[in-house]
Amino acid sequence: MKQRFDFEEIRPLYDEEVPEVMPALLEEPAVKHFVQYVVPNLNFEDFKAQMLQMKNKRDFQTKVIAPFLFKLAEKTATSLDLSGTNLLAKDDTYTFISNHRDIVLDAAFLNILLHRDGFDTVEVAIGDNLLVYPWIRTLVRMNKSFIVKRDVPVRQLLEVSRRLSSYIRFALNVKRESVWIAQREGRSKDSTDRTQEGLVKMLSLGGGKEFLKSIRDIRIAPVAISYEYDPCDYLKAQEFQLKRDNPEFKKQKKDDLMSMQTGMTGFKGNIHFQIAGELNDQLDTISLELDKAAQVAAVAALIDRMIHANLRMYANNYIAYDLLNETSLYSAHYTAEEVECFKGYIAKQLAKIQVPNKDEAFLQHKLLEMYANPLINYLKAVDA
Repeated sequence: MKQRFDFEEIRPLYDEEVPEVMPALLEEPAVKHFVQYVVPNLNFEDFKAQMLQMKNKRDFQTKVIAPFLFKLAEKTATSLDLSGTNLLAKDDTYTFISNHRDIVLDAAFLNILLHRDGFDTVEVAIGDNLLVYPWIRTLVRMNKSFIVKRDVPVRQLLEVSRRLSSYIRFALNVKRESVWIAQREGRSKDSTDRTQEGLVKMLSLGGGKEFLKSIRDIRIAPVAISYEYDPCDYLKAQEFQLKRDNPEFKKQKKDDLMSMQTGMTGFKGNIHFQIAGELNDQLDTISLELDKAAQVAAVAALIDRMIHANLRMYANNYIAYDLLNETSLYSAHYTAEEVECFKGYIAKQLAKIQVPNKDEAFLQHKLLEMYANPLINYLKAVDA
């Protein structure tokens, strides 16, 4: 008998729930603070009146979230663009899987760029560890997010994973909504961008026993996200030293909030999203003779290669590689002025780090790795 799941705990809000939750959301001081940061001259009372007119999620996304995010991009980025929509069919649905640069903005920017290019927005997977306040949970569910449960007891993990996998299929095939999910739980601290095999296994659970057929059915479309600058790079480097010096170190809720705020408000330079096509076009390269574990690994590797090969390289990536390896191998890709600018940027980010027994050499190495690793992965992928 086919298992049926109740999606009530993890689903986005229904359209009719939007007007019900809006008044309480607008009373949250943190909401007012952030809105007024992005739009300093905004009359918040007028904004509240506009928000109270929202009747459904589409109204909220197109009339409030999209203009808000484009203003944020104008303030914190040099450019923001998307390529590869010509590889998609507007009447089909996809499971977008991307590398993970920013806690909030990866999916948010993808959504507004898709909408700008005439596509529907997607439903977004978000970990419940980030929903540290009730108002954040309300806000993301109103913005078409579904909840991924973290820190689940082992005895419940399979059931929770099956429910999530089944919800994704429900969204794709019944609701006719595309979905987005990051290739791994949490951001890659050193920008190595590897797809977790556990994610691939989870995605297959809702589709029967034939693994490759199950993966084919959810129409995975890898997306490569490239940031010229990562505003959270110094926080990631800081975490590397804290974990090195104390293996028991664990982030607190305030650390995730700091990362969310820094990622959204910090300078990012150029940002590029590249849709890499459909994974289904590559699945025939995987032998059916392989056991399931090997097939899972092969699917993860294919997603990685499609993402890595579609990353956009900036001067920073080449400079970081050469500085890290004490070489001038890629000097044709940057100028002396760009080198000095990047060195100044790294020094500025290092100065922000506050840890006991600050290890400047270690921290600088970690910062350079974050910018060199995308280039290393790109070169391996395009040469494969």
